[in-house]
Amino acid sequence: MNATPNDESTTAAGEGWSDDMELAPAHPGDRAPATDRTDRQGERLQKVLARAGVASRRVVEEMIDAGRISVNGSQVRVQGMRVDPQTDKIAVDGVRLEIRDDRVTYALNKPSGVITAMTDDRNRPTVGDMVGDLAPGLVHVGRLDQDTEGLLLLTTDGELAHRLAHPSYGVRKTYLAQVSGSVPRDLAKRLRSGIELDDGPVTVDSFRVVDTHAGQSVVEVVLHEGRKHIVRRLLAEVKLPVSRLTRTAVGPVELRAMRSGTIRKLSRQEVGALEELVGL
Repeated sequence: MNATPNDESTTAAGEGWSDDMELAPAHPGDRAPATDRTDRQGERLQKVLARAGVASRRVVEEMIDAGRISVNGSQVRVQGMRVDPQTDKIAVDGVRLEIRDDRVTYALNKPSGVITAMTDDRNRPTVGDMVGDLAPGLVHVGRLDQDTEGLLLLTTDGELAHRLAHPSYGVRKTYLAQVSGSVPRDLAKRLRSGIELDDGPVTVDSFRVVDTHAGQSVVEVVLHEGRKHIVRRLLAEVKLPVSRLTRTAVGPVELRAMRSGTIRKLSRQEVGALEELVGL
C-alpha cells in the first residue's frame, strides 16, 4: 500500500444484522458521562487539543476566550480546565471531535467481487486481505454483499461498530443503483409509503433519479434498513432490476472521490459525528 503520513491520506489497500452480530456481539456499555467541573482530575484542555492537532496551546487558549470550545455541551469559559479524553465530549465551533488516540476508524471503497470478511476459508478475496495489518483489532461495520461496491467503515472501536450496525439506531445509508427500465414518476412516493417484501415491509428515507440514458437509469436510495440485499430486493420488487450498486455514504461519512480499493483514515471530526449520531 502507498501511504501518506496525514490522517486524511488515501492508500491502496451485505448487510444483515445477524451477520454483523458476529463482529460486535456486545459492547462495554454506555460511556459514563463526565462532570463539567473545572477542578476535576485529568489533562488540561489546551494540552489535549494541541496533541489532537487542533491548534497550538496558545491558539487553543484564544479559542477558549472566544467561546469556541465546549465540553459535554457546556461552553468553556475559563482557562486551565481539565478533561478526560476517554469520556469527555469536546466540540470546537459546535463540531464534535474524537480526541482519543487508542481507537481508529477507516473508510474503505470496497470493489465488487470482494467479500466483506476478514478471512475466508475458500480463499476468496476479502476486505481483510485489503486492510492487512493496518490496525490491530480492526473489524468491518456491517456488510456489503460481494457484488456491491462502495463505502464500508472499519474500526477498532467495538462499541461504535455495535451501534452503527444495530438497526435500533437507524443509521442512514445512501446508495447509487444503476437499474434497467424507466422509473415511474410516482415511485418516490410509493417507496416512502412502503413496499411489501417477503420478510416484511420496507420504506425509504428518500429516493431520486440521478440520470437516465438509453433505457438505463441511475437512482439514489437512502434508507436505514439493514436486511440482506435490501436495496436490490426493493428495486426488483418495483420492476427495476439492479445491474450495479454502490454505497456512497453511511450517516455523515461520504465516499467522495475515493478510488475503488482505497482506504482512508477518518478525521477526528468525522468520527465525532458518527459517535454523536449513535449517542456516544
